[in-house]
Amino acid sequence: MTESLVYSTYSSEESLPDMISLIQKDLSEPYSVFTYRYFVNRFPNLCEMVHNADGDLVAVVVCKIDPHEKSGRMRGYIGMLAVREDYRKQKLGSKLVTIVLDRMKSMGADECVLEAEVTNTGALSLYRRLGFIRTKYLRNYYLSGSDAFRLKLLFTPLVA
Repeated sequence: MTESLVYSTYSSEESLPDMISLIQKDLSEPYSVFTYRYFVNRFPNLCEMVHNADGDLVAVVVCKIDPHEKSGRMRGYIGMLAVREDYRKQKLGSKLVTIVLDRMKSMGADECVLEAEVTNTGALSLYRRLGFIRTKYLRNYYLSGSDAFRLKLLFTPLVA
């Protein structure tokens, strides 16, 4: 029997402690509560959550969209993605990312970017399967000193 999962967008500050707790377990970068609030308050429709039947948060993706500073093209950005360890290998991360990518496209985004640690093979594999390509190697990107790849997915072809 498959457990029923509930997908929802961010709707209130009540969700924030659970989001922060889940994300902090997965990501090496320590974000302040203000960083979370920036994303969820400005772009609540790009923050998608998954709760299990008991109401526990088991997966979350936190994103934004804004004009690229150089090209002016609308660019989506995946800031954080976390799936509780006992819920991995169920394609929840892929489904969450697909949901927000579709929303970004409907909001006029031409592309989506993100950074992932070079050692995070699970994330790199997930994003590769979704069509992201590595565009840059970022040495000492994270506060921990670890390196990252910048990944990009183009929604619309570049016009010459």
